[in-house]
Amino acid sequence: MSARLFSPLSLRELTLRNRIVVSPMCQYSSVDGFADDWHLVHLGSRAVGGAGLLFTEAIAVEARGRISPQDLGLWQDAHIEMLARITAFLRAQGAASAVQLAHAGRKGSTFRPWDGDGAVAPDAGGWIPVAPSALAFSPNYPQPRELKLTEMSEITSAFAAAAKRALLAGFDVVEIHAAHGYLLHEFLSPLANQRVDAYGGSFENRTRFLREVIVAVRAVWPEHMPLFVRISACDWAEGGWTIEESIELARGLSALGVDLVDTSTGGLVPHAKIPVAPLYQVPFAARIRAEAGIATGAVGLITTPQEAEQILADSQADLIFLAREELRSPYWPLHAAHALATPIPWPKQYQRAAL
Repeated sequence: MSARLFSPLSLRELTLRNRIVVSPMCQYSSVDGFADDWHLVHLGSRAVGGAGLLFTEAIAVEARGRISPQDLGLWQDAHIEMLARITAFLRAQGAASAVQLAHAGRKGSTFRPWDGDGAVAPDAGGWIPVAPSALAFSPNYPQPRELKLTEMSEITSAFAAAAKRALLAGFDVVEIHAAHGYLLHEFLSPLANQRVDAYGGSFENRTRFLREVIVAVRAVWPEHMPLFVRISACDWAEGGWTIEESIELARGLSALGVDLVDTSTGGLVPHAKIPVAPLYQVPFAARIRAEAGIATGAVGLITTPQEAEQILADSQADLIFLAREELRSPYWPLHAAHALATPIPWPKQYQRAAL
């Protein structure tokens, strides 16, 4: 019997060749938001390696929505050309492509990891970040400014405009990034959202901005193409966003046109107590799938083919998102197929080395 990991999955009119997804991973290697040859080789090598769906890193919908000054962007039409070259190459290898649309919120204007830590000053290429409330992520992060309602409307429009550009760039899937302590997640969590207007306080209010962004993106993203949302299923901190709230949110996402919840955790506060271990986030994807009735993706320290196969066999998730393991081994899917005794085609150029 063929491994479930290498069975196709259809979402709307897109059929993925297998259940292996290269998770969004920031490369911090862009100038003014533009993709370049690094991004082509990074994603292209993993398409050659057999993954079914490949994500860009988080792509900012506006310049101040970047995490670092070196993040990718899709806030202007000029960004489309190189991204289109990348998606064309991925498609030629039999892989689908996905773009993660994001806004960093209060975690923006920070150094990329190998250049330091904390805030990049405006006179050094940084900016004043925005957030639901004027609460900094940590003492060495920038002090954000609270968003006005008119600015929130502009950001919603920026997400929709970026989705239109993603279509022109040839992407097959759009994902809205509402996890890891970035802007949309900040609105969800009481630890970052202390607003007293229609976007703060109750569950209904705290989820309103995300729901508005989803509706705006779905309105411009074609009906036959899948839409994902990434969430942090819990904050791992007292008084924060919980798995129960994630399930409640997820129950309403299908009606908004969302096809899959990409389920991660954490990232909102630096003092979170996260019990990091192999597969530690999988139970969250399993609960959302079972209790909200929506497809999920599992991510987080999934490293072996056997682990990935068991997650699918146990109906805990529909897709397996790999991050660090795909950085270590771009050809992980080819080796996983061999380990699971499921022959899959190798690129013709590499067939002499096929297992």
